Amino acid sequence: MPDGRIVVLLVDDQPIVGEAIRRALADATSIEFYYCADPYAAVETAERIRPSVILQDLMMPGISGLTLVREYRSNAATADVPIIVLTMEDDAAIKNEAFACGVNDYLVKLPNSIELIARIRHHAIAYLSRIERDEAHRELRESQRLLLEQNLQLERLTNVDGLTGLSNRRYFDEFTSVQWKLAIRAQCHFSILMIDVDDFKHYNDTYGHLAGDVVLKHIGETIKSCCNRPADIVARFGGEEFVVSLTAPLGGTRIVGEKVCFAIQSLEIPHGASTVADRVTVSIGGATTLPVHGEPYLPLIEAADVALYDAKRSGKNRVIVRAHARAGAAASPRADEPIAEGSIAAVVRPASDPSPR
Repeated sequence: MPDGRIVVLLVDDQPIVGEAIRRALADATSIEFYYCADPYAAVETAERIRPSVILQDLMMPGISGLTLVREYRSNAATADVPIIVLTMEDDAAIKNEAFACGVNDYLVKLPNSIELIARIRHHAIAYLSRIERDEAHRELRESQRLLLEQNLQLERLTNVDGLTGLSNRRYFDEFTSVQWKLAIRAQCHFSILMIDVDDFKHYNDTYGHLAGDVVLKHIGETIKSCCNRPADIVARFGGEEFVVSLTAPLGGTRIVGEKVCFAIQSLEIPHGASTVADRVTVSIGGATTLPVHGEPYLPLIEAADVALYDAKRSGKNRVIVRAHARAGAAASPRADEPIAEGSIAAVVRPASDPSPR
């Protein structure tokens, strides 16, 4: 039905009626006329030509016109096509039944050509306009769907590190800010782990940057597999450094750090240029605190970074986790200082798989 064409299908077993309707519509612009004398071929013909209006006789040999109306309405291709009954019957009961079956109009044969054309145009234009409107709505919904997909993809690209597939620093800050506030409200411990690949520059110099990228992907996946609670988040902090935020006390945070350290050793990725081992290893620094309203979480990251520096300086391939002292509290011991029994610092060089949290 392109270009505003109105396609009319007449279903009537009398050829003389078909010829009369054809002549009545002959001078009407933009109207194409089709005639079907076989009622058993009516639905198939309608499916093929896709009419804008169906003119349907009621009294036909072997089948009722209303039966055909019901078949049109049950067929997806013709369910909404306007149907104008064209019959000799001018009975109110029959009219009532016809409208109940789903016809749109009712004319007694043979109507005046001006009236017939006017009614055909009225129903066809309404039908074609609805099709155009529905198509516009469909295209709008499709455009909205594509836009949503693109926005989700853009959001993913905005929040995800392109190399490792982990969260990036931007999303980490947003997520951690929310979790920090929740921890303040719940008065539960909050921890940060800073993780750095040992001698990664030597690895890149020896094996190449592409191999280094592969290592970072494996390490990111391994860290994420060790930190899979809903409140945990693993992100690439930059370069060969990763960061984890988690709601856990000192002991639980230390266990997570041990688990990560052990898991990365267990990957057994060769590292011939390492000053620590014959395989890729990591150093981990952690800090834990009980958040207080009005205090930011950034000092906790700085404390974890200090612990990471101490883990590096103390020989690498190890975990140092400390309780973070708030402003005015006593400072935590450094890694090179003696650690007394019950100290808030823990230094671990994993030799076996640690117990889970």
